[in-house]
Amino acid sequence: MHFPILSVLIFTPLVAAITILVIPATKKNAIRWVALAAATIMLILTVITYFGYDQAKAGYQFVEQMAWVPALGISYHVGADGISLPLLLMAGLVVFCGVLVSWNVEDRTREFFSFMMFLAASVVGVFSALDLFLLFFFFELAVFPKYLMIVLWGSPKTREYGGMKLTLYLFVGSLISLIGILAMVFLSGVGSFDMLVLEKAGFATEFQRVWFPVVFGGFAILAGIFPFHNWAPDGHVAAPTAISMLLAGVEMKVGAFAALRVAIMLLPEGAKHWAWLILILGTINVVYGAFIALIQKDFKYVIGFSSVSHMGLVLIGFATLNKTGLMGASMQMFSHGVMTALFFSIVGMVYDRTHTRDINALGGLVQKMPIAAIGFIVGGLVSMGMPGFSGFVAEIPIYMGAWQVQPIVAIFAAISIVITAAYILLVVRRVFFGDLKAEYRDIPDISWRDKLSTILLSVVMFALGIFPSLMVPLVETGVQRILTLLGGA
Repeated sequence: MHFPILSVLIFTPLVAAITILVIPATKKNAIRWVALAAATIMLILTVITYFGYDQAKAGYQFVEQMAWVPALGISYHVGADGISLPLLLMAGLVVFCGVLVSWNVEDRTREFFSFMMFLAASVVGVFSALDLFLLFFFFELAVFPKYLMIVLWGSPKTREYGGMKLTLYLFVGSLISLIGILAMVFLSGVGSFDMLVLEKAGFATEFQRVWFPVVFGGFAILAGIFPFHNWAPDGHVAAPTAISMLLAGVEMKVGAFAALRVAIMLLPEGAKHWAWLILILGTINVVYGAFIALIQKDFKYVIGFSSVSHMGLVLIGFATLNKTGLMGASMQMFSHGVMTALFFSIVGMVYDRTHTRDINALGGLVQKMPIAAIGFIVGGLVSMGMPGFSGFVAEIPIYMGAWQVQPIVAIFAAISIVITAAYILLVVRRVFFGDLKAEYRDIPDISWRDKLSTILLSVVMFALGIFPSLMVPLVETGVQRILTLLGGA
């Protein structure tokens, strides 16, 4: 019997979350160290699974299965493939760095780190689930921690509005996708929630065309698909730093991953029928998000709308339904997750020291926070798709895949490259360069924990840009399975 590494990965943050709640609230350092220990174990386990995957065998590995509710066809079934492993690694990285940058949270420290661990368990659960009920269970596990973390620790002016808006949007999305899941399970006749069983169910083409937009659309709301993207910038901006990192870096990928795993892989004929609509909506995401980011004056809103834009590229990659586009979309989920976590962490570091997010009120901060400035520039280069960074490795295949299917989509989406460069360069110049304002001359540099987080996330994106072979062959094994389900499309 093999070591149940995915179960340990899922239950480590769950156990940590419960343990933290038992620790007296006054023992804040003990709470922080328990959260950091759990996050470190998570990161180590995701690295082990990532590099321990046998690419020659491909398929789902590290599989564990046991009956849960046999009468309803529900099982505890987990496994990982070339699509989910990079996302597990990304989650491990972001949670670890999120704990580091949240080290100085003093208000209700116990509850803060406990809720963060519940969120961590939720995302790794979704990325590992091979049972639809289990996937939905973990998908929903995050809802209340997200809401509570925003309304309790978020920006005083917007936290109630942002938290409620996010929760309502995601509840609606969850309800829609649940209806689709139940339709798939009970109308398939197989009597099982197991995704590997449902792959072979042979759904009628008409059934797939009717139910695909329900399932895909429900999950894609969490991915920020237009016109249901509206929760994302407000939710990200209202959230405390670590939760912004998790929301934009990981949670939006949870929505995209579930849309891919459940809708596209189980309803491939429906995906082919509706691909044109996803291409259109994804293109609107990309261009609209970039233009709105360009005109923002709030540092955090720039990154919030940037996330909407970059998630559009993931949706375009999905909708190409070809190898190149799907490879790019899978790489983009990882690249964007790490990049956005880095962006939001640095915005948080700047705000903690200057107490403002007004871009025009900042300036010259490279003199006080050099590592943070370099980290933001690295994230900016990734965002702009510069060669030598992970953004280039991810975005070029998406544009190539889109060109093969619909050249006009690739042309319109490419507009965002110029706009992204414009808003990134403007923010870098206004926030980090120019004259240092008198009121910021005495602000401290970022802590060693902040520096460690910034350097780690930056190095990962640079390493993937220089050595794409670290991920491309792995992702290719997962994409090949999707193409098989699509009938060689």
